[in-house]
Amino acid sequence: MRKLKNSELDRLSVDAFKEAKKTPIIIILDNIRSLNNIGSVFRTSDAFLIEKIYLCGITATPPHKDIHKTALGSTDTVAWEHVENTIDLIEKLKTESVKICSIEQAENATMLNDFKVNKNTKYALVFGNEVKGVSQEVVNASDVVIEIPQFGTKHSLNISVSCGVVTWDLFSKLEH
Repeated sequence: MRKLKNSELDRLSVDAFKEAKKTPIIIILDNIRSLNNIGSVFRTSDAFLIEKIYLCGITATPPHKDIHKTALGSTDTVAWEHVENTIDLIEKLKTESVKICSIEQAENATMLNDFKVNKNTKYALVFGNEVKGVSQEVVNASDVVIEIPQFGTKHSLNISVSCGVVTWDLFSKLEH
């Protein structure tokens, strides 16, 4: 087996990406502190043609060298917007029939592997602060809470890892 060169990967240009049909997924970053995590979420969002990222509260916005370091140019492809208040955003998205999914450990959460998608629904995935997670107020406002099953000794995954796992799972369920 031979590794492929970047030139063989047949990736979209920036213009082609912007014109491409997007996956009906929105990412909401609720008060993320780490600029590297933000950049990683941009990169994941580019990989799966995510419609838009909302950067809420204290979440930093491009341009910033530490976001750029992990985003690798994806801040130029993925649509994004800063919104001060996550709850206001959620209320707005609900009026547009977007299903709000907080990624968190909570009572009666739906395990990711059990979460069923509707191909006619747009989803907003909310990822929370590295220490406190998704705020209780946002969890309360969500249509569903999705939990990533974990079996080791740690209580959580890094937010950028969680974003990759959940985004891939929903992407694959929506595409097949």
